[in-house]
Amino acid sequence: MTTSTEISAAPSDVLPEDYADGTDGTDGGATLVGRVLAGDGSGPSLVTVRDGAFHDITHLGPTLSDLLERPDAAAVVRAAQGTRSWPLEAVLAASAARDTSATRLLAPIDLQVLKAAGVTFADSMIERVIEERAGGRPEAAEEIRAQITTRVGARLDAVRAGSPQAVELLAWLREEGLWSQYLEVGLGTDAEVFTKGPVLSAVGYGAQIGIAAVSEWNNPEPELVLVVNSRGTIVGATLGNDVNLRDIEGRSALLLGQAKDNNASTAVGPLVRLFDDRFGIDDIRGAHIGLAVRGEDGFELDASSHVGLISRSFEDLVGQATGARHPYPDGLVLFTGTLFAPTQDRHEPGSGFTHHKGDLVEIATPALGALRNTVTSSENAPRWETGIRDLYAHLSARTATGPSS
Repeated sequence: MTTSTEISAAPSDVLPEDYADGTDGTDGGATLVGRVLAGDGSGPSLVTVRDGAFHDITHLGPTLSDLLERPDAAAVVRAAQGTRSWPLEAVLAASAARDTSATRLLAPIDLQVLKAAGVTFADSMIERVIEERAGGRPEAAEEIRAQITTRVGARLDAVRAGSPQAVELLAWLREEGLWSQYLEVGLGTDAEVFTKGPVLSAVGYGAQIGIAAVSEWNNPEPELVLVVNSRGTIVGATLGNDVNLRDIEGRSALLLGQAKDNNASTAVGPLVRLFDDRFGIDDIRGAHIGLAVRGEDGFELDASSHVGLISRSFEDLVGQATGARHPYPDGLVLFTGTLFAPTQDRHEPGSGFTHHKGDLVEIATPALGALRNTVTSSENAPRWETGIRDLYAHLSARTATGPSS
């Protein structure tokens, strides 16, 4: 990522590194699906990438949730002939410019429930404990961080959540007076899984992400996002930003909803990469997810998370999120947690990191592409108005007048 705070519209900067391989759509290359909002007023359309364009495959749907219920979804997408198309660069440029009159990317999910797993990496688990002990005060975090890391940090390396070793460590922490609700879910048998936001509330590539104006200590959370159908099968993956208000959650874990679920506080994209015979879940277990933040004040932050350091398997997280206790007839997406909790000082020493209005945030990995968004307040971000009723109104009109209308 360069020092610019402008959002790229170049397909090679946004899409997976192998997006253009096998341009006939049958061999090689990534099997990609997403959603665009057509500039002609016809509403959201499902798309795939082929021959330098986004191709409309809504006839396979009509929603992405419907499409992913098909056991042959990846093969059907690869073979599909689009009913219309839009040039890649034009759509990406409109997305980057937030041009509401042109066809632009939406979050590449629709009826799936937005779920998230928390405290799945040791480093971020320690940061949650620090938030809790600091009571949401960033100025207290540095001293607490040093104390906690000295006493606990080394013992957390390579501990698998829910294992006998983790349970033993959790008992020791209780004896040492270091127990925390975050350590309980980070080390214990039960994962933290919560609802991040309402169906259809996520924003996509190029959109503004929202930080509640009341927050003075917050951060991006770059995460791998699993896409799961109603049967609990992981069918693909994408990238996400689980925007976090550290001061709000730090005051009390019971404020998690206020810290996590705000207007424009969930970003997903740029597209979903479906698992097929060329790319599967094992290809993302060891992914490195890069995070870059570029501020209009010249601030720069660069970091990388190694997904392989996660304390629970993808299958365990999905299993705890679904099953007989938690049926999701339209499927779900699951944010798998983040290794990254930024501590780089943005102002005076010890102040840590917090967002500024206008920050450009990039979350990227070669196999899934790059998700880029700019920061504003939740109150000033475009108001979320396109809910389930709006989606079905468009689908009903399309059924009556044809898929290209």
